Amino acid sequence: MTPQHRSRLLAAASLTVAAALSLSACGFSSESSSASGSSSDGSSEGPRTVKTAMGDVKVPAAPQRVVVLDTAELDSVLTLGVKPVGATHADVDSGFLNYLPKDQVAGITDVGQMMTPNLEAIAGLKPDLILTSKIRHGDKYAELSKIAPTVMTENTGYPWKENFQVHAEALNKKAEAKMVTDDYAEHVADVTKALGGKDKAAATEVNMVRFVEGADIRIYGKKNYIATILADVGLGRPAVTDQAKDGFSYDVSPEKIDLADADAVFHSTYGDPAKSKETQTTGGGLWKNMDAVKNGKVFAVDDQLWIQGIGYTAADKILGELRTSLTK
Repeated sequence: MTPQHRSRLLAAASLTVAAALSLSACGFSSESSSASGSSSDGSSEGPRTVKTAMGDVKVPAAPQRVVVLDTAELDSVLTLGVKPVGATHADVDSGFLNYLPKDQVAGITDVGQMMTPNLEAIAGLKPDLILTSKIRHGDKYAELSKIAPTVMTENTGYPWKENFQVHAEALNKKAEAKMVTDDYAEHVADVTKALGGKDKAAATEVNMVRFVEGADIRIYGKKNYIATILADVGLGRPAVTDQAKDGFSYDVSPEKIDLADADAVFHSTYGDPAKSKETQTTGGGLWKNMDAVKNGKVFAVDDQLWIQGIGYTAADKILGELRTSLTK
Protein backbone atom coordinates (compact mmCIF):
# COMPACT_ATOMS: atom_id res chain seq x y z
CA MET A 1 0.00 0.00 0.00
CA THR A 2 1.50 3.33 -1.05
CA PRO A 3 1.83 6.39 1.23
CA GLN A 4 -0.64 8.13 -1.10
CA HIS A 5 -3.13 5.34 -0.56
CA ARG A 6 -2.62 5.68 3.18
CA SER A 7 -3.29 9.42 2.94
CA ARG A 8 -6.58 8.76 1.19
CA LEU A 9 -7.50 6.24 3.86
CA LEU A 10 -6.68 8.72 6.62
CA ALA A 11 -8.82 11.33 4.88
CA ALA A 12 -11.64 8.82 4.65
CA ALA A 13 -11.24 8.03 8.34
CA SER A 14 -11.53 11.71 9.19
CA LEU A 15 -14.79 11.89 7.23
CA THR A 16 -16.03 8.82 9.07
CA VAL A 17 -15.24 10.43 12.40
CA ALA A 18 -17.04 13.61 11.33
CA ALA A 19 -20.04 11.54 10.29
CA ALA A 20 -20.03 9.78 13.64
CA LEU A 21 -20.06 13.12 15.42
CA SER A 22 -22.95 14.26 13.25
CA LEU A 23 -24.94 11.11 14.00
CA SER A 24 -24.29 11.54 17.69
CA ALA A 25 -25.64 15.07 17.52
CA CYS A 26 -28.75 13.71 15.81
CA GLY A 27 -29.67 11.50 18.74
CA PHE A 28 -27.34 8.51 18.94
CA SER A 29 -26.49 7.91 22.59
CA SER A 30 -22.97 7.71 24.00
CA GLU A 31 -23.83 4.22 25.21
CA SER A 32 -24.49 3.02 21.67
CA SER A 33 -21.21 4.60 20.54
CA SER A 34 -19.32 2.84 23.31
CA ALA A 35 -20.92 -0.45 22.44
CA SER A 36 -19.68 -0.11 18.87
CA GLY A 37 -16.15 0.53 20.15
CA SER A 38 -15.94 3.98 18.54
CA SER A 39 -15.99 6.22 21.60
CA SER A 40 -12.21 6.72 21.58
CA ASP A 41 -12.21 7.72 17.90
CA GLY A 42 -14.21 10.93 17.97
CA SER A 43 -17.76 10.22 19.16
CA SER A 44 -17.10 11.05 22.81
CA GLU A 45 -17.53 14.58 24.12
CA GLY A 46 -15.59 16.34 26.82
CA PRO A 47 -12.13 15.61 28.20
CA ARG A 48 -10.62 12.13 27.97
CA THR A 49 -8.07 10.48 30.25
CA VAL A 50 -4.80 9.19 28.79
CA LYS A 51 -2.35 7.00 30.72
CA THR A 52 1.13 8.51 30.50
CA ALA A 53 4.58 8.09 32.03
CA MET A 54 3.63 10.84 34.47
CA GLY A 55 0.25 9.37 35.43
CA ASP A 56 -3.24 9.91 34.08
CA VAL A 57 -3.70 13.13 32.11
CA LYS A 58 -6.98 14.68 30.98
CA VAL A 59 -6.88 15.86 27.39
CA PRO A 60 -9.44 17.55 25.12
CA ALA A 61 -11.84 15.34 23.16
CA ALA A 62 -10.29 16.52 19.90
CA PRO A 63 -7.08 18.55 20.36
CA GLN A 64 -6.78 21.37 17.85
CA ARG A 65 -3.54 23.14 18.82
CA VAL A 66 -0.83 20.55 19.37
CA VAL A 67 2.82 21.22 20.18
CA VAL A 68 5.41 18.43 19.87
CA LEU A 69 8.84 18.52 21.45
CA ASP A 70 10.76 15.72 19.74
CA THR A 71 11.20 14.13 16.33
CA ALA A 72 9.22 10.98 17.17
CA GLU A 73 6.20 13.00 18.20
CA LEU A 74 6.44 15.12 15.06
CA ASP A 75 6.49 11.99 12.91
CA SER A 76 3.51 10.58 14.82
CA VAL A 77 1.23 13.59 14.50
CA LEU A 78 2.00 14.12 10.82
CA THR A 79 1.51 10.42 10.12
CA LEU A 80 -1.91 10.69 11.76
CA GLY A 81 -2.85 13.67 9.61
CA VAL A 82 -2.42 16.35 12.28
CA LYS A 83 -0.31 19.45 11.65
CA PRO A 84 1.01 20.76 14.98
CA VAL A 85 1.05 24.48 15.64
CA GLY A 86 4.55 24.18 17.07
CA ALA A 87 7.51 21.81 17.19
CA THR A 88 11.11 21.80 18.37
CA HIS A 89 13.85 21.36 15.81
CA ALA A 90 16.54 18.68 15.75
CA ASP A 91 20.22 19.57 15.81
CA VAL A 92 20.48 19.57 12.02
CA ASP A 93 20.99 22.24 9.38
CA SER A 94 17.52 21.71 7.94
CA GLY A 95 15.65 22.40 11.19
CA PHE A 96 12.81 19.92 10.86
CA LEU A 97 14.11 16.58 9.61
CA ASN A 98 14.56 16.49 5.86
CA TYR A 99 12.58 13.29 5.17
CA LEU A 100 9.34 15.00 6.20
CA PRO A 101 7.33 16.40 3.28
CA LYS A 102 7.92 20.15 2.99
CA ASP A 103 4.22 20.91 2.60
CA GLN A 104 3.47 19.08 5.85
CA VAL A 105 5.97 21.03 7.96
CA ALA A 106 5.33 24.40 6.30
CA GLY A 107 3.75 26.81 8.75
CA ILE A 108 4.76 24.93 11.90
CA THR A 109 6.25 27.35 14.43
CA ASP A 110 9.74 26.41 15.59
CA VAL A 111 9.76 26.51 19.42
CA GLY A 112 13.47 25.93 19.92
CA GLN A 113 16.06 23.18 19.98
CA MET A 114 14.74 19.79 21.07
CA MET A 115 16.53 19.60 24.43
CA THR A 116 15.98 23.28 25.27
CA PRO A 117 12.46 24.20 24.13
CA ASN A 118 11.37 27.82 24.52
CA LEU A 119 8.56 27.63 27.07
CA GLU A 120 7.48 31.20 26.41
CA ALA A 121 7.13 30.49 22.69
CA ILE A 122 5.15 27.34 23.46
CA ALA A 123 2.79 29.22 25.78
CA GLY A 124 2.34 31.91 23.14
CA LEU A 125 0.88 29.33 20.76
CA LYS A 126 -1.90 28.58 23.28
CA PRO A 127 -1.69 24.81 22.79
CA ASP A 128 -4.35 22.44 24.05
CA LEU A 129 -1.98 19.43 24.02
CA ILE A 130 1.78 18.92 24.33
CA LEU A 131 3.45 15.64 23.33
CA THR A 132 6.94 14.57 24.41
CA SER A 133 8.77 11.97 26.51
CA LYS A 134 9.94 11.79 30.10
CA ILE A 135 13.53 11.04 29.10
CA ARG A 136 13.65 14.27 27.08
CA HIS A 137 11.63 16.71 29.16
CA GLY A 138 10.63 15.07 32.42
CA ASP A 139 12.42 17.86 34.29
CA LYS A 140 10.13 20.39 32.61
CA TYR A 141 6.86 18.53 33.20
CA ALA A 142 5.53 20.88 35.88
CA GLU A 143 6.14 23.95 33.72
CA LEU A 144 4.75 22.35 30.58
CA SER A 145 1.66 21.10 32.39
CA LYS A 146 0.84 24.66 33.41
CA ILE A 147 0.74 25.58 29.72
CA ALA A 148 -1.38 22.66 28.48
CA PRO A 149 -2.14 19.00 29.16
CA THR A 150 1.19 17.26 28.61
CA VAL A 151 1.37 13.63 27.51
CA MET A 152 4.74 12.02 28.06
CA THR A 153 5.88 8.53 27.11
CA GLU A 154 8.61 7.01 29.27
CA ASN A 155 11.29 6.82 26.59
CA THR A 156 11.90 7.24 22.89
CA GLY A 157 13.44 5.08 20.15
CA TYR A 158 12.99 1.36 20.88
CA PRO A 159 9.37 1.57 22.17
CA TRP A 160 8.29 3.74 19.22
CA LYS A 161 5.30 1.58 18.31
CA GLU A 162 3.86 1.70 21.82
CA ASN A 163 4.57 5.43 21.97
CA PHE A 164 2.70 5.93 18.69
CA GLN A 165 -0.39 4.36 20.24
CA VAL A 166 -0.14 6.79 23.18
CA HIS A 167 0.10 9.68 20.73
CA ALA A 168 -2.90 8.36 18.81
CA GLU A 169 -4.91 8.04 22.03
CA ALA A 170 -4.03 11.60 23.04
CA LEU A 171 -5.04 12.90 19.61
CA ASN A 172 -8.21 10.76 19.47
CA LYS A 173 -6.91 9.14 16.28
CA LYS A 174 -6.97 5.42 17.13
CA ALA A 175 -8.89 4.43 14.00
CA GLU A 176 -6.33 6.22 11.84
CA ALA A 177 -3.53 4.62 13.86
CA LYS A 178 -4.84 1.16 13.06
CA MET A 179 -4.75 1.93 9.35
CA VAL A 180 -1.17 3.14 9.69
CA THR A 181 -0.03 0.01 11.52
CA ASP A 182 -1.90 -2.27 9.11
CA ASP A 183 -0.21 -0.48 6.20
CA TYR A 184 3.19 -0.92 7.87
CA ALA A 185 2.61 -4.65 8.42
CA GLU A 186 1.67 -5.02 4.75
CA HIS A 187 4.77 -3.15 3.63
CA VAL A 188 6.99 -5.28 5.90
CA ALA A 189 5.52 -8.46 4.42
CA ASP A 190 6.13 -7.17 0.89
CA VAL A 191 9.78 -6.40 1.67
CA THR A 192 10.37 -9.80 3.28
CA LYS A 193 8.87 -11.47 0.23
CA ALA A 194 11.05 -9.38 -2.10
CA LEU A 195 14.14 -10.53 -0.18
CA GLY A 196 13.27 -14.15 -0.93
CA GLY A 197 11.04 -14.97 2.02
CA LYS A 198 11.53 -15.40 5.76
CA ASP A 199 14.29 -18.01 5.63
CA LYS A 200 16.42 -16.08 3.16
CA ALA A 201 15.90 -12.83 5.06
CA ALA A 202 16.93 -14.51 8.32
CA ALA A 203 20.07 -15.84 6.66
CA THR A 204 21.08 -12.30 5.62
CA GLU A 205 22.99 -10.64 8.47
CA VAL A 206 22.75 -6.86 8.52
CA ASN A 207 24.57 -4.25 10.59
CA MET A 208 23.81 -0.58 11.13
CA VAL A 209 26.83 1.65 11.82
CA ARG A 210 26.64 5.27 12.90
CA PHE A 211 29.55 7.70 12.84
CA VAL A 212 28.97 10.31 15.55
CA GLU A 213 30.89 13.54 15.94
CA GLY A 214 32.48 13.64 19.38
CA ALA A 215 31.85 9.97 20.15
CA ASP A 216 33.00 6.45 19.26
CA ILE A 217 31.56 4.64 16.26
CA ARG A 218 28.31 2.88 17.07
CA ILE A 219 27.44 -0.60 15.85
CA TYR A 220 23.74 -0.67 16.61
CA GLY A 221 22.37 -3.50 18.71
CA LYS A 222 18.87 -4.95 18.88
CA LYS A 223 17.11 -2.47 21.16
CA ASN A 224 16.73 0.73 19.17
CA TYR A 225 14.42 2.11 16.50
CA ILE A 226 16.22 0.85 13.41
CA ALA A 227 16.74 -2.59 14.96
CA THR A 228 12.98 -3.05 15.31
CA ILE A 229 12.50 -2.44 11.58
CA LEU A 230 15.24 -4.92 10.68
CA ALA A 231 13.64 -7.45 13.05
CA ASP A 232 10.18 -6.90 11.56
CA VAL A 233 11.53 -7.72 8.11
CA GLY A 234 13.15 -10.80 9.66
CA LEU A 235 16.74 -9.94 8.80
CA GLY A 236 19.58 -11.64 10.65
CA ARG A 237 21.94 -9.72 12.94
CA PRO A 238 25.62 -10.56 13.52
CA ALA A 239 26.82 -11.82 16.91
CA VAL A 240 28.49 -8.47 17.68
CA THR A 241 25.05 -6.92 18.16
CA ASP A 242 24.59 -9.10 21.25
CA GLN A 243 27.47 -7.23 22.88
CA ALA A 244 25.68 -3.89 22.65
CA LYS A 245 25.40 -2.05 25.95
CA ASP A 246 21.78 -2.27 27.12
CA GLY A 247 21.03 -3.62 23.67
CA PHE A 248 21.53 -0.16 22.16
CA SER A 249 25.01 -0.06 20.62
CA TYR A 250 28.47 -1.59 20.75
CA ASP A 251 30.89 1.31 20.44
CA VAL A 252 34.24 0.88 18.71
CA SER A 253 37.23 2.88 17.52
CA PRO A 254 38.25 2.99 13.85
CA GLU A 255 40.85 0.34 14.71
CA LYS A 256 38.05 -2.15 15.44
CA ILE A 257 35.62 -1.27 12.66
CA ASP A 258 36.05 -4.72 11.11
CA LEU A 259 33.81 -5.99 13.93
CA ALA A 260 30.97 -4.36 12.02
CA ASP A 261 31.34 -6.68 9.03
CA ALA A 262 28.19 -8.47 7.87
CA ASP A 263 26.43 -9.60 4.72
CA ALA A 264 25.26 -5.99 4.38
CA VAL A 265 26.25 -2.85 6.27
CA PHE A 266 24.27 0.37 6.35
CA HIS A 267 25.98 3.45 7.74
CA SER A 268 25.06 7.02 8.55
CA THR A 269 26.86 10.06 9.90
CA TYR A 270 25.84 12.54 12.60
CA GLY A 271 27.89 15.71 12.39
CA ASP A 272 31.01 16.47 10.38
CA PRO A 273 32.31 13.40 8.46
CA ALA A 274 35.91 14.14 9.45
CA LYS A 275 35.18 14.84 13.10
CA SER A 276 32.92 11.79 13.34
CA LYS A 277 35.77 9.56 12.07
CA GLU A 278 33.76 8.57 8.99
CA THR A 279 36.35 9.88 6.52
CA GLN A 280 39.22 8.26 8.39
CA THR A 281 37.43 4.93 8.87
CA THR A 282 35.92 4.38 5.43
CA GLY A 283 39.23 5.32 3.83
CA GLY A 284 41.17 2.80 5.88
CA GLY A 285 42.25 -0.74 5.16
CA LEU A 286 40.11 -2.44 7.81
CA TRP A 287 36.95 -0.99 6.29
CA LYS A 288 37.98 -1.72 2.71
CA ASN A 289 38.81 -5.32 3.58
CA MET A 290 35.41 -6.07 5.08
CA ASP A 291 33.45 -8.65 3.09
CA ALA A 292 30.46 -6.31 2.85
CA VAL A 293 32.63 -3.65 1.20
CA LYS A 294 34.30 -6.06 -1.19
CA ASN A 295 30.92 -7.52 -2.15
CA GLY A 296 29.36 -4.11 -2.80
CA LYS A 297 26.96 -4.48 0.10
CA VAL A 298 27.74 -1.29 2.01
CA PHE A 299 25.17 1.47 1.82
CA ALA A 300 25.40 5.08 3.05
CA VAL A 301 22.02 6.24 4.34
CA ASP A 302 20.53 9.48 5.65
CA ASP A 303 21.01 9.80 9.42
CA GLN A 304 17.96 12.03 9.75
CA LEU A 305 15.76 9.33 8.25
CA TRP A 306 17.30 6.11 9.58
CA ILE A 307 18.23 7.21 13.09
CA GLN A 308 16.50 10.44 14.06
CA GLY A 309 13.02 10.11 12.56
CA ILE A 310 11.56 7.41 14.82
CA GLY A 311 8.08 6.90 13.44
CA TYR A 312 5.91 5.22 10.83
CA THR A 313 6.46 7.81 8.11
CA ALA A 314 10.23 7.33 8.48
CA ALA A 315 9.84 3.55 8.72
CA ASP A 316 7.88 3.43 5.48
CA LYS A 317 10.73 5.17 3.66
CA ILE A 318 13.36 3.00 5.34
CA LEU A 319 11.54 -0.16 4.26
CA GLY A 320 11.67 1.08 0.68
CA GLU A 321 15.40 1.74 0.90
CA LEU A 322 16.05 -1.63 2.53
CA ARG A 323 14.26 -3.38 -0.29
CA THR A 324 16.11 -1.45 -2.98
CA SER A 325 19.54 -1.99 -1.42
CA LEU A 326 19.21 -5.66 -0.50
CA THR A 327 17.73 -6.73 -3.82
CA LYS A 328 20.49 -5.17 -5.93
